[in-house]
Amino acid sequence: MATTAELFEEPFVADEYIERLVWRTPGGGSRGGPEAFDPKRLLEEFVNHIQELQLMDERIQRKVEKLEQQCQKEAKEFAKKVQELQKSNQVAFQHFQELDEHISYVATKVCHLGDQLEGVNTPRQRAVEAQKLMKYFNEFLDGELKSDVFTNPEKIKEAADIIQKLHLIAQELPFDRFSEVKSKIASKYHDLECQLIQEFTSAQRRGEISRMREVAAVLLHFKGYSHCVDVYIKQCQEGAYLRNDVFEDAAILCQRVNKQVGDIFSNPETVLAKLIQNVFEIKLQSFVKDQLEECRKSDAEQYLKTLYDLYTRTTNLSSKLMEFNLGTDKQTFLSKLIKSIFISYLENYIEVETGYLKSRSAMILQRYYDSKNHQKRSIGTGGIQDLKERIRQRTNLPLGPSIDTHGETFLSQEVVVNLLQETKQAFERCHRLSDPSDLPRNAFRIFTILVEFLCIEHIDYALETGLAGIPSSDSRNANLYFLDVVQQANTIFHLFDKQFNDHLMPLISSSPKLSECLQKKKEIIEQMEMKLDTGIDRTLNCMIGQMKHILAAEQKKTDFKPEDENNVLIQYTNACVKVCAYVRKQVEKIKNSMDGKNVDTVLMELGVRFHRLIYEHLQQYSYSCMGGMLAICDVAEYRKCAKDFKIPMVLHLFDTLHALCNLLVVAPDNLKQVCSGEQLANLDKNILHSFVQLRADYRSARLARHFS
Repeated sequence: MATTAELFEEPFVADEYIERLVWRTPGGGSRGGPEAFDPKRLLEEFVNHIQELQLMDERIQRKVEKLEQQCQKEAKEFAKKVQELQKSNQVAFQHFQELDEHISYVATKVCHLGDQLEGVNTPRQRAVEAQKLMKYFNEFLDGELKSDVFTNPEKIKEAADIIQKLHLIAQELPFDRFSEVKSKIASKYHDLECQLIQEFTSAQRRGEISRMREVAAVLLHFKGYSHCVDVYIKQCQEGAYLRNDVFEDAAILCQRVNKQVGDIFSNPETVLAKLIQNVFEIKLQSFVKDQLEECRKSDAEQYLKTLYDLYTRTTNLSSKLMEFNLGTDKQTFLSKLIKSIFISYLENYIEVETGYLKSRSAMILQRYYDSKNHQKRSIGTGGIQDLKERIRQRTNLPLGPSIDTHGETFLSQEVVVNLLQETKQAFERCHRLSDPSDLPRNAFRIFTILVEFLCIEHIDYALETGLAGIPSSDSRNANLYFLDVVQQANTIFHLFDKQFNDHLMPLISSSPKLSECLQKKKEIIEQMEMKLDTGIDRTLNCMIGQMKHILAAEQKKTDFKPEDENNVLIQYTNACVKVCAYVRKQVEKIKNSMDGKNVDTVLMELGVRFHRLIYEHLQQYSYSCMGGMLAICDVAEYRKCAKDFKIPMVLHLFDTLHALCNLLVVAPDNLKQVCSGEQLANLDKNILHSFVQLRADYRSARLARHFS
């Protein structure tokens, strides 16, 4: 059995258990030798081991049954013991309730006895106190104060308590009988009050917080308590303003007082609020007045900057003071103090702001035009000007004499930056100094001034001047400066739009003025775009006019119908070279003057007009075989120039024109085949015919027969 028990290991695994049993059995191995495998012996060992296991199981089962019986017995004993304890607990709880009731009864008796004793003692104490007050009152009647409490300076606190009570009693007495004693009590009351205030002052100078607290507690019941607070506030400010920054001094003063006022007064928030009120209404108000009155009438710019700076520093100080306990509604309290200082300056702030901004903007513009030695033209307004504008939009005709601007655009980025900077500062001041209800309206007024001087007086004037400076389309060697105006106007308007979004929008975003501002901005944009479109269109006409002059001056009939067909040495005509050079220069200028889709739009329009010009120009000549080859070379060069446009439609037009020029040189037998090619198949037959008619050999019967 011991051997069997040794074979069990934790955790128990049946296969390993059998392996250990076989390994310990002689003849249970699988190898040869003296201990060769013996199945009979192994079977015998298994049978014996099974019997041992059965005996072990029986023994363990008996032990388990014995333990279960023992556990049941102990459980019954434990349950019995718990019942006995519950009964004991109930008895103890009943005793506790009886004891609690007895204690409550005794306590009630004691309280009743205490109330009876207090009822007897309180009248006695009052009687004693009344007797003392009558004794002191008699001394005032006799006119001689003999009590130690009145003659000993160290007992001023007790004397103050007595005289305060006598003063209250004296006020109830009839004046005709007790006028003299009332006068004496009032005099003593006043003397003690002055002594206490003097004592408080001395203690404050010595820095004795505990003594200040004692005296303040006594004075709390006197009429002169507020005078005590005033003395404290006055002495706190002595030597407090030593720096150049009165606002920083005030903040440090309030922080210092805030730390000690709670140790002195029973109502520290009231005292601190009174100190802050005193600082604002006397020190700060005086400082602000001195600073602003100097420049209020003489220097509007300095006045506005100083007002903004002082108001900002005052509100910053107010924000610091919000950390202190000043009562229930400290936000309203501080706002009223700030308003009391600045109300006379804020009432007409926007009038000063707009007046200064107008004069400053006008001065910036005038200084610029003076630097250019330019006298501004008067741009008409009203019905006549509107009529001219409508005629110009519909006919694209220059109305009025052309003005030579000598290449000057009359647009200055420096001027624009100065105007925007002034307006930015105005918006910042407006945000800070305007009442919230007036803020959108005031911001709109500033915006209208910016529109007037930047958009109308500067940009619009430059556009009008630029339009007037565009020469007619038949002018020779015209200088086209309007694209420079377009470039600068585009840059300036981006700056204007940025300020609109960054500085104006936050001020009006939640008010009805938003839609009004957006509408005004939209009108300005549309007005300027209209003039820009007109100017660009007329500039393109001038470009085409210049090309016409070049072609008229440089192109000769003999270019396409040379006298000696065998002696043509040029690759393309001189007219083509000059036109392409001119076009490339203008394309580069357009790309530099515009951005985004505007470049593609203008280049497409120029490309279409350029193509029409070359198309019509080629229609004016008759072409020999060699002349046709030269025309093809010219068109190839024009097509190469058109690639610089990077506009697919323009390139397609010149590809088609190049294909049409092939009709000038193709053999008569191949005309129909060429006309039905990919590039010419969709063209009108009249267009094809018009090009074939340009051939010098068109009238030959053979060519007419093949094309018919």
